[in-house]
Amino acid sequence: MPETTPAPCVPCAPCAPEDVRRIACIGAGVIGGGWVAHFLARGYDVTAWDPADDAGEKLRRLVAAAWPALDQIGLADGASPDRLTLAPTLAEAVADADFVQESAPENLELKRSLLAELAAATRPGVVIASSTSGYPMTEMQTAAEDAGRLVVGHPFNPPYLIPLVEVVGGERTDREAVAWASRFYDLAGKSVITMDRELPGFIANRLQEALWREALHMVANGEASVEDIDASITEGPGLRWAFMGPCLTFALAGGEGGMAHMLDHFGPSLKSPWTRLAAPELDRELRDAMVDGCAEAAGGRTYADLVAERDQGVIDVLRATGRLGSTRR
Repeated sequence: MPETTPAPCVPCAPCAPEDVRRIACIGAGVIGGGWVAHFLARGYDVTAWDPADDAGEKLRRLVAAAWPALDQIGLADGASPDRLTLAPTLAEAVADADFVQESAPENLELKRSLLAELAAATRPGVVIASSTSGYPMTEMQTAAEDAGRLVVGHPFNPPYLIPLVEVVGGERTDREAVAWASRFYDLAGKSVITMDRELPGFIANRLQEALWREALHMVANGEASVEDIDASITEGPGLRWAFMGPCLTFALAGGEGGMAHMLDHFGPSLKSPWTRLAAPELDRELRDAMVDGCAEAAGGRTYADLVAERDQGVIDVLRATGRLGSTRR
């Protein structure tokens, strides 16, 4: 957030992302309330609306519960729970909003009608983002007349702690709105992935869902217990995934030959029954895309650099979670 307070936005004109002062959060459940806590901690004024009778009381409890964690990671200048306003109606909530974050329940018809109502009630040009977990914006913006400013801004729970937000527009969304939202989230302290095209479930949820479905298969077939499945991640690949994603992690499995050697050596195992998911054909195009992508992700770091980064990262995670143990002399 800027240290100086910018001039308020001119009515009926969109603010620059840097000039956003008031955010409307529509829906105040677990996700919506998490967004409220995050935006308050970043020093914004927040107006919230939720149709539930006890929503305001629950929201204030959620913010109070999240505030100690937010204080630990650092609050913006002027950040305070007192900058939260509860609006009696949706129209009043968005009347002077510079940005709108919608977090209604995951129901397609509800999303369609609510986004149409928001587009009609919000000042022209103000970007409206949906926290949907999986619906493409193209499917949600069908009822909105002013659909060009509707984008997906998909967070991970809890939004006030997990940095990730995935941004993507629909077929009727203006490119400028996607760029605006990505820039705003970046300024608001999020780690932004701007997707080039729509994909149901987006990126992170699809990866998470694949792991979850395989876990359900193993439990249903008596192949592993719930405890075994959780331990296999927390004591195994999850330690690496906290700081290095699956692609670079697998690239290191190829040694100094990197992803190219890993795919050439382990590629045939894609045909092995290690998961219920069908593997794509590992043709030259896919192989080259993975090799080139890992080289780009490495950003000039050598194999030795990445190994040292991985090893230190695992040590740091083990130490932070109290699992490193004592060192014997």
